Amino acid sequence: MAEIKINRLLNANVYSEGQSLLGKVEEVSLPAITANDTDLKVLGLMMTTKIPGGLEAMSGKMKFNAVYPEIISLFGNPFQARRIQVRGNLQTYNTDGLQSEVPAVAFMTVRFKHALPGITLKMNDNPEQESEFNCSYYRLEVDGVTMIEVDAFANIFFVSGIDVNSQYRINLGY
Repeated sequence: MAEIKINRLLNANVYSEGQSLLGKVEEVSLPAITANDTDLKVLGLMMTTKIPGGLEAMSGKMKFNAVYPEIISLFGNPFQARRIQVRGNLQTYNTDGLQSEVPAVAFMTVRFKHALPGITLKMNDNPEQESEFNCSYYRLEVDGVTMIEVDAFANIFFVSGIDVNSQYRINLGY
């Protein structure tokens, strides 16, 4: 019987510009890497199909568990890009139990869309602030190995160490 391995990514901490945001961030949604498909509708094909024409803009969300003046100072200027690191603990289990724990780390360059996100107030509860961000650089590493890397301004797109855009950059002359 094949050995079953199950991964669990439990908990994380967020850092920005070298500062830990421990205890301030309730939830982070990392960017999705999504192909920007275009319709291919040509004579001779029995149907319209879609082909990738690049990548869509990357975005994510961060939810804060209260109002923090230092967070507003850090992320409040939508014209200022910020470097964010999200560090998680990736556990691997099999039938014998926990087998390994390795770091899963996301590196991003982001600009928050809201100078001050809307604040949701609830009776006897911390106010929630959720803010979307645009992401121009994203790298995901698992145990020190780069799984995906996208840099919008450098036309870089790596998947598991393979430079997907190498020929594209050569064809454009850089």
